[in-house]
Order: sequence, then structure tokens, then C-alpha cells
Amino acid sequence: NKMPLLHSLFLDFDDANKMQKQVEVRMDENHLEPIVDTSDSFCSSFCDKIMKNMVLTLTILGVFLGSIAGMLLRHISPLPADVIMIIAFPGEILMRMLKMLILPLVVSSLVTGLAGLDAKSSGRLGTRAMVYYMSTTVIAAVLGVILVLLIHPGNPKLRANLGQGKKNDDVSSVDAFFDLIRNLFPENLVQACFQQIQTVTTKIPVPTNRTKAPPQFTVKRSLQFKSGMNVLGLIGFFVAFGVIMGKMGEKAKLMLEFFNVLNEIVMRLVGAIMWYSPVGIACLICGKIISIADLEMVARQLGMYMVTVIVGLIIHGGIFLPLIYFVIVKENPFTFFMGIFQAWVTALGTASSAGTLPVTFRCLEENLGIDKRVTRFVLPVGATINMDGTALYEAVAAIFIAQMNGIELDWGQIVTVSMTATLASVGAASIPSAGLVTMLLILTAVGLPTQDISLLVAVDWLLDRFRTSVNVVGDSYGAGIVYHLSKDELDLYDAQQARMDEFEMAKTQSFFENNTNQNVYSHHNSILIDDCKVTMGKNGNTAEFSLVEEEPWKCA
Repeated sequence: NKMPLLHSLFLDFDDANKMQKQVEVRMDENHLEPIVDTSDSFCSSFCDKIMKNMVLTLTILGVFLGSIAGMLLRHISPLPADVIMIIAFPGEILMRMLKMLILPLVVSSLVTGLAGLDAKSSGRLGTRAMVYYMSTTVIAAVLGVILVLLIHPGNPKLRANLGQGKKNDDVSSVDAFFDLIRNLFPENLVQACFQQIQTVTTKIPVPTNRTKAPPQFTVKRSLQFKSGMNVLGLIGFFVAFGVIMGKMGEKAKLMLEFFNVLNEIVMRLVGAIMWYSPVGIACLICGKIISIADLEMVARQLGMYMVTVIVGLIIHGGIFLPLIYFVIVKENPFTFFMGIFQAWVTALGTASSAGTLPVTFRCLEENLGIDKRVTRFVLPVGATINMDGTALYEAVAAIFIAQMNGIELDWGQIVTVSMTATLASVGAASIPSAGLVTMLLILTAVGLPTQDISLLVAVDWLLDRFRTSVNVVGDSYGAGIVYHLSKDELDLYDAQQARMDEFEMAKTQSFFENNTNQNVYSHHNSILIDDCKVTMGKNGNTAEFSLVEEEPWKCA
């Protein structure tokens, strides 16, 4: 028999302990949605903690084993390229699986996070996040400049040892800026999932009448699509999509449920992939160490440069960011760091902040209890534009190249390096070959030789892992700070929504009491409730419980 359209009903019953409970049941034409006690058992909770710690332990073990195996295999006679490829292959599969989840995760996270807020709350959340991102990125760039000037790792004698770098094409900062804006507004949303637009310059010789005149060229610009996901464009579209969906209310409920389910599916896939990550990370690190041609010579020649970058990253990620968190949140930042330790280790192994994004979500939401509406907005945006480690690294690299060429930079040029490193790191994720292009922008801005960038590639694989891990830590602390600053507003918004729901339930209950069909349920021995929420009150306290398996509720 089909039940009539009713919105809510209240059932009072006694449980086995004779404690009075009130169950709110929301109904539609086909089913009743309960809400019941789903508190996990102690055994289940204990097992979950063991499993989480086991994955973390195995991941750390994978980092150490991969490093040790790579060092040992380097002392064997040179390994064939095919053998190195086989060793690194499991790591390549891990990276492909993580990158596969970036698109559905970013889309579902942004939409569900912003749809759960009103426009004013979304604006304040975004403002706080952007202020934090820009502030920490500027701090990182300035710290890098100070350290490279104090340590002075660049020595003109290195030019003779390292040789000449490869000539790079000049990159215009104006072209890069306009490419950033173009990518923010993709003309084809499907194409944005796998391609970005980039300005390409071509030098065309201009004929002259003089036989001995130097050749003259004119520059022709053209737009070309390059491989790589346009993350910035996708974020821009789905931020607007989520905000509009939030304004539509009940009309968009079905669409919101779809994105919620999509997000849950992706997070469960992440949980499965995490059990494979220790093997993948170990193979990634081992393969990379083996593939370096002469690791010892590179370490001797660029050792001080590496030390400068790593010390800067440690100071920024281990002192400045925790200090900012402590000053604002007034909580232990190292307890917070232990909650995101899994994400930090994953970033160290994969060297991809976007690839680590699924793990960062799990750490913040499950380990630290950060509101999903905050993480689902702050983390995808942060993984795209908050590049503290990258800003520090590029500032150090630019001044190191100047020192290596015996070029003295004045204070105006040093300030230009800091500002350009900050702005270039913000748009790095939306620029193809981001590391090379952003470094070219900085060197071009202060008139430094661009061909020396290729000399730093030999150690970039290691420094990339350190700066990526700092980027992930910065995003995570940012989510914690934004959540702390927004918590009262989120609670107020939830309270307002709860009052609106109570008002709607009161209206529906009044309708039910006056409805002539209210006795329709007296002909049924039981009601099957497959989705409900139970609120139990005892001694003035209220406890909320979430979803459980379907269960029949007997009615007198």
C-alpha cells in the first residue's frame, strides 16, 4: 500500500533500558526516513584507529626503505634503463591513481562545500583564506631572499664546474599574466579537464636591404593548447556553481545529493589507494635516486644551494606556520601537525600537492574534525594558489643564479624578486611546465641569464619533494585557521537552518493532526524506516546520532 505524502511524524517509545526516546520521522510518498542511534562500538573505533596508524607506519617505512634501496642499488654496476623503469613502475601507477581522483574530488568538494553555505558566509570564508594564502606566501619569499643573502651559496667558481646551461626561450610576464586570466575562464569546460591555453611566441625574420646588416626579427604571438588539467578554470567554474546551488535551496537538493554521494565514493577510493601507497612511494623514491647520473658530484657542487633551500623550508614549515597557527587558534600546532602527518609523508613521496589532496582531506576531516564546508573550499583552492615552498625555492634560485654569475643585485631588484616569486607561485598550477616558466619570469624580471636554470635541474627532484610537503602543510594550517575564525558563523548558520527546519516540522505536524487520513498507519503492524535520525534527551543533554542500517520500527 502506498503511503500518503506526509513530511514528519513523532514516535515516542521506550528502549530496553526504559529510557524515553523521541524519534523524528520525515516521510515522503514512498518511504519514511528515520534518524537513529549509530554510535560506533568501542571495538569498531579501536580497529579504525589501528588501521589508520598502520597505513601511516607503512608509508613512513616505505619512504625509508625506498631511500635505502636506492642508495644501495647505486653502488651496483650501472643498471639498465629498463630495470630502472621496472623499479619505478609501481610508483608511476600510484601517481596515476591519485591524479585520476583529482578532478572528481575537486569538483564534488567545491560544490558540496559552498552549497552548504549562504553567499555571505562563502565570501567571508574565501576572504580569510586568500588573506592567509597571500600573507604566508610573501613571508616565504622574503625568508628565502634573506637566507640566500646571508648564506651566499652562489660562487662564481661554480660556473666553471657546472658548465654552460641550455638556452631557454624568453617568456613575457605580460603573456603569462594574460594566460592566467584566460585559463581562469575556459571556453570549453570539458577541454579544461585535460588542456590549458598558453601563448607561444615565434620569431619571424624581417628581410633587409643591407647585406651586412644584423638579422632582424618580429615576434608573432599565437594561442596553443597544452596538455595538463586546467585546475584554475575548473575551480573558478565550480565555485560559482556551488554558490548558485546554495542559493537555490530545495530546488537543488537532488543535485546536492549527487555531489555528496560522488564525494563519498571518491573518499572511499582514496582509502583503498592508501593501502597501496607505501609500495608506490618506496618505488618512486628508489627509482628517482637510482636515475641520478652522479649524485655525489651534484651534492658537492650544489650542496650549499640545497642546504639554503631546505633550511628555509624547515624554518617556514616548522616554525613560522605553526607560530601563526598558535597565535590565531591558541592551540598546540604540533598536535595539529601529527593529525596531518600522513598527508605530509605522502607529499614527500609523491612531490604533488594536487595528488596528495585526497589524503589531506581525510586527515583534516577524520583526524582533526575540521568542518567539511571549510576543507572542501580551502583545500582545492590552496592546492592551486598557495605555494609557500615554491615561492621560497624560486626566490633562492633566482638570487643563487645571480651570485653564481657575479651579478650584484640592488635592493630594488631584490624586492622585485620577492614580489615576482610570490605572484608567479600563485599561478604556477595553471601554467604548463610551471617550474620552468615561473623561474623564467623571475629571471627575466630582473635581467638575469635564463640559460642557467637547467643547471639546477639535477637537484630539483629532491627539493621539489621538500617544497611540496611545505605547500601541503601550509594548506592544512590554513584550513585549521579559517575554520577557527569561521566556527561561530558556521554554528550560527546551522542554528538558523535548524530553526527553519523546526518551523517547517511544526507546520507539517499541524497538517498531520488535522488530516483526515491520519489513521492510515493504524492498519500497519510495522513501518520500515530506512533513513533516519534519532535525538535522545537525558538529564537535559542532547546527543545526535547519524545514519544506520535499515530497521523496522514497531508501532502500536
